[in-house]
Amino acid sequence: MAEQSLEGKVAVIGGGEKNLGGLLSTRFGEAGAKIVVHYHGSRDEAEATVKAIEAAGSQAITVQADLTQVAEVRRLFDAAVDEFGGVDVAVNTTGMVLRKPILDTTEEEYDRMFGINAKAGYFFIQEAGRRLNDNGKIVSLGTSLLAAFTDGYSTYAGAKAPLEHFTRAAAKEFAERGISVNVVAPGPMDTPFFYPQENEQRVEFHKSQALGNQLTKIEDIVPVIEFLVTDGWWFTGQTLFPNGGYTTR
Repeated sequence: MAEQSLEGKVAVIGGGEKNLGGLLSTRFGEAGAKIVVHYHGSRDEAEATVKAIEAAGSQAITVQADLTQVAEVRRLFDAAVDEFGGVDVAVNTTGMVLRKPILDTTEEEYDRMFGINAKAGYFFIQEAGRRLNDNGKIVSLGTSLLAAFTDGYSTYAGAKAPLEHFTRAAAKEFAERGISVNVVAPGPMDTPFFYPQENEQRVEFHKSQALGNQLTKIEDIVPVIEFLVTDGWWFTGQTLFPNGGYTTR
């Protein structure tokens, strides 16, 4: 297949207002894509990301939605089609982290973690499969803890694990239309989501397991996702572990 680019494409970015999703939204916009910036909480951050995309010469809209509600997932993609006429790329960066022993985990925490990390991920892939143009690209954000043997993250890693199976099935089911489906599973990322779960000693341990004695930077993950949705189209049904050697499988 000829070289691919994001110029003129439409991308839906789940959690596209800040952190990894915000940087992806901006970079995709700089590459010429029109962006649907999904957010759940901070409208101000979402609007700031839209302004950055517009400053780069592209177009963007914001859509507030609770992706644990299937009707809201559908409304997100409806907005993309209504505003821009279709969707070519769908990236879901949403998720929630919890580090807690199994014996202390409540039913409410379990349900919330699986709702955000598994249910929302499943129906995002489903709706993307329905709405993407032929030869589209779908990427979900996983975690390198899928390849780790560790304590504390039973509901986080456990709820992210199904993404691999959803992705494999979707990759086969959507292949006839040329749609690729993958998971990107970074190591522990240097974002505000990570630090509340760990003490200082454990943060240092996580750093010590990767190249350069550092956590994964969002700036190192964006090019991986950019590759998958452009020239890396031949990857499908895969889980990639960009983590500086934090773990492997």
